[in-house]
Amino acid sequence: MVQTAPTATPSRLAPPGRAARPRAGAVGSLAPSVWRELALIVLFYTGYTLTRLILVQDGTGPAFTHADQILAFERSVGIDVELDLNRMLLEVPWLARAANVFYATAHFAVTLGVVVWVYRRHPAHYRWLRTGIMAATGAALLGFWLYPLAPPRFLEDEGFVDPVTALHSMGLYASDASATLTNQYAAMPSMHAGWALWCGFVLVRLASRRWVRVLGVVYPATTVAVILATANHYVLDAVAGIALTAAALYASRLRYRRTRPERTRRAAAAKTAAAAVAQRQAEAQLHAKARRRGGSASGRRTAGDTCGTAPGIREAGGTPVPSGESSGAR
Repeated sequence: MVQTAPTATPSRLAPPGRAARPRAGAVGSLAPSVWRELALIVLFYTGYTLTRLILVQDGTGPAFTHADQILAFERSVGIDVELDLNRMLLEVPWLARAANVFYATAHFAVTLGVVVWVYRRHPAHYRWLRTGIMAATGAALLGFWLYPLAPPRFLEDEGFVDPVTALHSMGLYASDASATLTNQYAAMPSMHAGWALWCGFVLVRLASRRWVRVLGVVYPATTVAVILATANHYVLDAVAGIALTAAALYASRLRYRRTRPERTRRAAAAKTAAAAVAQRQAEAQLHAKARRRGGSASGRRTAGDTCGTAPGIREAGGTPVPSGESSGAR
């Protein structure tokens, strides 16, 4: 007899109660194209850096005037802790070197790592978080332009010491080349503090592991301590960077909350369509395999009908009966 292969059922394609997993490309339904984002980040940061360089062309006189104003105000309200932190750090040379490396690398490496993590693991939140940090960074350029500010490490007459030059350590401005390729008078607001707050906010909000959320609290606090102790920023410009980033995140969240329902519907529709296509492809593959198995089984059974049936036996209605009996006798 011809054996018929069982018809493919959804249970053969995915475990009960579990929808078919979307393809890897389904992340694009929530987050934008990775190449588009890379191009956007490169263009934005290049423009940001070049603009900082252009803004310093008017001279450094106002930057030192503003530094005196900042210190005078902080002393009047009793928050001028930068010099004490700077001296305490220099008393522990290995810690000072570590702080120099942290200041030079974490600002970029940690921020980029968190951006990639959000894009890959939490694409539904990527757009508004990316827009928030870019808006804060763009707005910071106004501060660099309107209020150029010399960092404390340039105020040697006030007692500040640059730990990079004092210890001949690795640092962001350790070489003449790196010092000339950036605006060292762009201290207000501090985007080291602003970007660190953004990273911490993202980790605390989105991370599922407790230790990662703890890092989200520790990292911004460590960054603020480092930028003050290494004499790169003041308390006021750290506060300004944090406030600017918090405001940008809040504004971005409000904007995307209004547009999110429509975007969510489009993303859900695209995800459902991708899952349906994958389901149909899997079913077609199973049916093709079933047809191939059915053809092979039919060939084997036909050979058995001609060669393997015992003499004196015939089939009646598909049931073997002896040739000497009739169907009625039964």
